[in-house]
Amino acid sequence: MQLGTSPVMQRDVLEFVTVAVQYCAFLESAEQKEREEFVDTILKLLPLLYLKGLLLPQMEADEDVELEDAVTEENYDIIRNNVAFVMGEKDDYLDVFMEDMKYSESPILVTISENLADIYQDLKNFVSVYRDGTEETMTQAIVVCKENFETYWGQRLVNVMRALHEVRFSVEDDA
Repeated sequence: MQLGTSPVMQRDVLEFVTVAVQYCAFLESAEQKEREEFVDTILKLLPLLYLKGLLLPQMEADEDVELEDAVTEENYDIIRNNVAFVMGEKDDYLDVFMEDMKYSESPILVTISENLADIYQDLKNFVSVYRDGTEETMTQAIVVCKENFETYWGQRLVNVMRALHEVRFSVEDDA
C-alpha cells in the first residue's frame, strides 16, 4: 500500500500512528528517565497525540473483524508502575472530570501513572494491529481507537496534562 491509496494510509492516519508509536516507546523506557525529563517530554507528546486523534478520519466499522489485544495486564502494570516510580510523590492529583464525580461532592484522587497507562494500553493495542494487520483489521483498529479517543482516553489525556503542567511549573515550597 502506498501513501494515500488506501484509507488506512492517509496522511492523518500515518501521522497519528507515528505519534502513537513515539508515545508507546517513550513510556516503555520511562524508568530510565528523571522526573523533569519525563514530564517535559510527555507534555510535548500529549498535545500532538490529542491533535492527531482529532484528525483521525471517520471510517465504517466491520463488526465481523475481531482485534487482538497486545497489552496484557502485566504489561499495563509494568508501564503504570514505572511511571509511578518516576513521578514519585507527584503521581497523585485530584480530578473533577471523572464519571464518579456525579455521585460525589469532592474531587476524586487519581494518578498520572494510571491515566498514562490507560492511554498507552489503547495506543499499543492500536499500533500492534496496525503494524501487523490487514487493511480490514487496520481499518477496524482506527475505528476502535477513534471511538475510544472520543469516549475515554481523550478526556484522560487532557485531565493528565493539567496535572503534569502543575508538576512542571509548580514552585517548590522550600520552607
